[in-house]
Amino acid sequence: MKIVKTLGQFIIEKQADFPYAKGELSRLLRDIGIAAKIVNREVNKAGLADILGEAGTTNIQGEGQKKLDVYANEQFISALKHGGECCIVASEENDEYIPIESDVSIDAKYIVAMDPLDGSSNIDVNVAVGTIFSIYRRKSTNGKATIDDVLQNGNEQVAAGYVIYGSSTMLVYTTGKGVNGFTLDPSIGEFCLSHPDMKIPKDGTIYSINEGYYSHFPDGVKKYIKYCQVEDKKTNRPYTSRYIGSMVADIHRNLIKGGIFIYPVTAGAANGKLRLVYECNPMAFIIEQAGGLASNGYQRILELDVKELHQRSAIFIGSENMVKKAEEMMACFSPQVTKKSYEGVVELQ
Repeated sequence: MKIVKTLGQFIIEKQADFPYAKGELSRLLRDIGIAAKIVNREVNKAGLADILGEAGTTNIQGEGQKKLDVYANEQFISALKHGGECCIVASEENDEYIPIESDVSIDAKYIVAMDPLDGSSNIDVNVAVGTIFSIYRRKSTNGKATIDDVLQNGNEQVAAGYVIYGSSTMLVYTTGKGVNGFTLDPSIGEFCLSHPDMKIPKDGTIYSINEGYYSHFPDGVKKYIKYCQVEDKKTNRPYTSRYIGSMVADIHRNLIKGGIFIYPVTAGAANGKLRLVYECNPMAFIIEQAGGLASNGYQRILELDVKELHQRSAIFIGSENMVKKAEEMMACFSPQVTKKSYEGVVELQ
């Protein structure tokens, strides 16, 4: 009989990898797992309850918030507040970071950044959505934690993960010691280890990009798309185009099957569109730990300076050889789009 290992058991087993944590990181990951179960329950019954559609508010990005967005945000914040291991929560849905100053959190050492419901435009049409989270150790030693504790580079993450709410619900995470995936067994209400030591293939045959914006892409991206579409039996081209519109779902598929996900700068989004803190950094950490690559087209995502809470970035992420080829195209055909673009200085030709 196959032995089932739950997320809780796995976390406890791996606690020895973090002797400095004394169990806090393990408990923090457990709290995130509990909140994910609650959100999963609501996602699964969304069609039967009054939680679909717009909530009537907008987030800091100027995007309309879905009711389920708001619900997921509240659930994760509540779990982190009551867990006692987190001193700051930064959410894509909130204008400012949220300090946690309760009695149980007085000595908390961790900061959590999250996108509580990625791909929320898919909610009303029953397509997979997800949660992305990132964990950092607090830098300051005196007084209250500050914004400087939040604005850490991606390579300083101690853990990152995502939850995908699809035909089955999976939690995938890394603590810098590889990537492991857990599938929720609804019969026992536990995440169970289903995908140990996940590795992304070095090559793939899937490219994921919103080609509706093709005319607004830099030349390097256009050339790469054409490269993907040209037949070449030696490299298994043409590649297959697959774009779900949920970063979690697209990258999860590519992690398992091999592929590249691209969200570049465009004429209307000179700094890129995805959030560096909430989306790009955690997903880059996961993919790198699985053997892949993640860059903004020129520079490793995890090395980008984080200057603002809601900072945006372009991203090229996935199988190593596919990302390298896309970077070659960018360097050759779009050298004018440099990393200055991530400081708001760019002209697309």
